[in-house]
Amino acid sequence: QVQLVESGGGLVQPGGSLRLTCAASGSIFSIYTMGWYRQAPGKQRELVGAITNGGTTNYADSVKGRFTISRDNAKNTVYLQMNSLVPEDTAVYYCNADIQPWTATRRDYWGQGTQVTVSS
Repeated sequence: QVQLVESGGGLVQPGGSLRLTCAASGSIFSIYTMGWYRQAPGKQRELVGAITNGGTTNYADSVKGRFTISRDNAKNTVYLQMNSLVPEDTAVYYCNADIQPWTATRRDYWGQGTQVTVSS
């Protein structure tokens, strides 16, 4: 079984920072692209940023220059450093990873989500 567990969400004031962490565990042969998505109330889930196993990143225009995605391949972990947060960043943030398990079909896996609220 493969599992993604997120941590690091919470309440922060505008202009503040948060760091999200997502750790993959289980019977993993290889992890390809890892990423973060978010879903605000009444809106569709959207890509925030992603990083390949080679380190190539891409970001949504709305977070470029403010958010940084990184990963530690030895720990099967991806991070999202969020700076200069604004109320529009309020959402549930989900970790996503393209994983090849040892004994199952390669597919996307999702974390349970972590709430980020930006408010004064």
